Amino acid sequence: MNAKRSSLLLISKATRALRHRFSLIEDKASDTQIDTSIRSGVVLQGTNLWVLIFAILVASIGLNVNSTAVIIGAMLISPLMGPIMGIGYGVGIYDQELIRRSFRNLGIATAISLTVSTIYFFLTPLSDAQSELLARTSPTIWDVLIAFFGGLAGIIGATRSEKTNIIPGVAIATALMPPLCTAGYGLANANWEFFFGAFYLYSINCVFIAFASILIIWVLNPTHKTFVDEKTETRVSRILTTVVLLTLLPSVYLAVKLVKEEVFQAKASQFLAREVVFDQTHVTQRSINAKQKKIEITLIGEYISKAKLKEIESRLSDFGLTGATLTVYQSKDQSVDVSALKSNIVSELYKENLYELENKNKTIRELEAKISATETVKAEWRNISAELHAQYPQIREVLFSEAVQWKVGESPADEKVIVLNISASSKLSRSDQYRISEWLKVRIKTNNIKLIIE
Repeated sequence: MNAKRSSLLLISKATRALRHRFSLIEDKASDTQIDTSIRSGVVLQGTNLWVLIFAILVASIGLNVNSTAVIIGAMLISPLMGPIMGIGYGVGIYDQELIRRSFRNLGIATAISLTVSTIYFFLTPLSDAQSELLARTSPTIWDVLIAFFGGLAGIIGATRSEKTNIIPGVAIATALMPPLCTAGYGLANANWEFFFGAFYLYSINCVFIAFASILIIWVLNPTHKTFVDEKTETRVSRILTTVVLLTLLPSVYLAVKLVKEEVFQAKASQFLAREVVFDQTHVTQRSINAKQKKIEITLIGEYISKAKLKEIESRLSDFGLTGATLTVYQSKDQSVDVSALKSNIVSELYKENLYELENKNKTIRELEAKISATETVKAEWRNISAELHAQYPQIREVLFSEAVQWKVGESPADEKVIVLNISASSKLSRSDQYRISEWLKVRIKTNNIKLIIE
């Protein structure tokens, strides 16, 4: 009897310890603080309205240029979380006026966001759908779970006496802003699949954040809760259940579909890795279409007989790919001409090498022309030296060079000056120097000559 009593006492202590450990009441803000905080977040005018417009523009640009950091920044400054939590809080305390005001402000915020994002995507020159944008077009059950658990964390954070970074974290995790921008992209480009997919994701986030808020408010049971009769409470519960189920079911269907496609992809990859292996033949391309259950591969190398390929295809069911089809393209198949493919590759390589070779040949020709011109000039100067010595036997040595002349007060000249440094056994008279200078001007057809006599 004592052992039984001790066991019950131990269980009771453990239960109290766990209840204390996981209690949401210990650090809860006062009911008045919670009520004031959530009601103030519902307001959408002035500052909040402008912040919303700027946030939707930032998010749209982030999606447009595929920048994750920019998108996260937009989610952090977005004021959309307030009206959603206001709906949850209003339902939790049965405050019809707060519910109506929260719905009205959420509707206005949604309309403004769609309008601004649609205008942006209509005007932007970047029209391609990037990966960040595509990720918001096919919501699944996992998006429901993210919104629900994020909403639980958000409303708990909003009801604490000490404010933390929970709300910004929830805003990033649940991503309210990007789906609205994606819906705007769908409107701007008349892509209804994008619009409805993204808007459905936005609806999931709104519904399940609000639903999570309702559950926590019911657990906390604030004193501001309005008294209602049992009939009204039952009606609210039924409406809430209907909305949650209607939002949940399509996402479950999409999640199941996605899981099936992922499983098909994994099994098809495993099948190709194990069964489509040859010594002299290689897989150059592969395409797995999970929706149509098609596997297409392109082979290069030794030809594989149709009988062998049929045998391989018959083993699809062994990998859980019943109903799938395997299409193989190889050199003897009319669909892919491997010889032409090789020819094209060789042709492209030849063209690239020919272009590089032509550039190198051009450079070589230019260098050869310069060398030839230099040799011609050298020969010409040797002839001039011999002619000078014939006219003036006292000349023993002539040095020729090209120089750039600079003088104080004159702008620098672009023309080069021919410099002649003449060494003679006896001094040349001024008249001889003049005649040599004039003769050279005629001989080499330039007036830019400078004589240096030693």
